[in-house]
Amino acid sequence: MNAKQQGKVEFRGRIYESIVDTIGATPLVRLKKLALEVGAKADIAGKCEFFNPLSSVKDRIGLGMIEAAERDGRLKPGATLVEPTSGNTGIALAFIAASKGYHLILTMPESMSVERRKMLVLLGAKIVLTPAQKGMTGAVKEAERLLGEIPGSVMLQQFESPANPAIHAATTAEEIWN
Repeated sequence: MNAKQQGKVEFRGRIYESIVDTIGATPLVRLKKLALEVGAKADIAGKCEFFNPLSSVKDRIGLGMIEAAERDGRLKPGATLVEPTSGNTGIALAFIAASKGYHLILTMPESMSVERRKMLVLLGAKIVLTPAQKGMTGAVKEAERLLGEIPGSVMLQQFESPANPAIHAATTAEEIWN
């Protein structure tokens, strides 16, 4: 397909109820030059996850984890999410939590960039910095401590959550396959 032969493109020309509804349905693009360079005997395609609202594949897992916690009853309206992060998952969680009305506290090593921290705050997250020398282990421990202090709070556990691969099986894989 080229620009003059556009077929059905589901995300164009629509008005969505929420920014969250725009996650996924990212395009696949044939990488013809790469296929030629490596002598591939098949098409090579790239999935353009930068078409997601915050330009990351992590938008999918943020949505997947929050929706899984809603479905299983762990996450109640207006609840507080507490999550350790070093980057893009935190950004995804911040924008999804804000759009769904959840409070979000992110713990992260103080070595994370000031720009990243500013973006998270602009998206509505509260940031709790942990000592850089303790790395992500320190951020995880601080998140666990906060979880024990804040009634009704939920940690999605991005590093262990079965919702992460599940969202890709349910959406990314289906988009590629179809």
